[in-house]
Amino acid sequence: MINKVRQRVLNLSLGNAELRLLRVFASVVQHGGFSAAQAALGMTQATISTHMRHLEERLGLRLCSRGRSGFLLSDEGRLVYEATLELFGSLEKFQSRVGEAQGELTGSLSFGTVDAMITNLTLDLQGGLAAFHRQAPRVHLEIDVAAPQVLHQGLLNGSYQIVLMPSVGSVMPHVRSQSVFSEVQKLYCAQRHPLFNMPDAEITDEILEAQSFAGRTYMLNETICGVDFTWAAATPHMEGTLLLLLSGAYIGFLPDHYADEWVRNGRLRVLAPERMTFEDMFHIAYPRNKPSRAAETLAQAITESVRKPHC
Repeated sequence: MINKVRQRVLNLSLGNAELRLLRVFASVVQHGGFSAAQAALGMTQATISTHMRHLEERLGLRLCSRGRSGFLLSDEGRLVYEATLELFGSLEKFQSRVGEAQGELTGSLSFGTVDAMITNLTLDLQGGLAAFHRQAPRVHLEIDVAAPQVLHQGLLNGSYQIVLMPSVGSVMPHVRSQSVFSEVQKLYCAQRHPLFNMPDAEITDEILEAQSFAGRTYMLNETICGVDFTWAAATPHMEGTLLLLLSGAYIGFLPDHYADEWVRNGRLRVLAPERMTFEDMFHIAYPRNKPSRAAETLAQAITESVRKPHC
């Protein structure tokens, strides 16, 4: 089967149209389905479905199925996906090396990050991106916002050349990682929650453990700040956590910078901040083995965009 699939891929005429179809396919796989890939691709499900059908027709292979059981790659689809990552990796390396030979940075750079970075006052990420563009104006930068576990896996399989994410607990021996900043996480509830008007002095660990808790899909169901929360929901994104909290049914942790606006307008309150606070360490990570100069340049620009605390 492997040889059959490889031959079909080799026989595919690789023009801009075919490369675009393969990029759509890769994005669908990385996001785990058509609907999940809509935002990243800027396409409707119908358009994505049309692109996938055209690719399958050109390859003469069934790449995936979707239905009540969810999105599922076929064996041929898995092999084509692996070949697609190898292809894009080779193209990016070629463009990067040619640019370096010419004394300038060119090609494409895939950068992945988690959500809720805009409101982070510790990191001027937009300023870092502007600095990168000034240094590498000919590099085509592709940015994807994804869950930490997706970024982690994407860095390992080549979907991303550089990522910005909180630690997910596992060591990546083939990845170069550097700490950039820490983000303060506090516990919140919404206006409609029973704890909203309860004084902090009355909020015991037992009371917190009795509440429905909205956790993170990339965190283990373990004790946080000494409390064994009752996990009733989970989401990888801060926006997802905020939606759950605003429902009034859950309590959960958010970055303090992301929650500030909602606290100011009275929609959220902090719960026992002197006890229920922890820090997430964020890292810049990229391949240890021959990273592109573009990836190293972006890593430096982001690192230098961290705002120094006032003395």
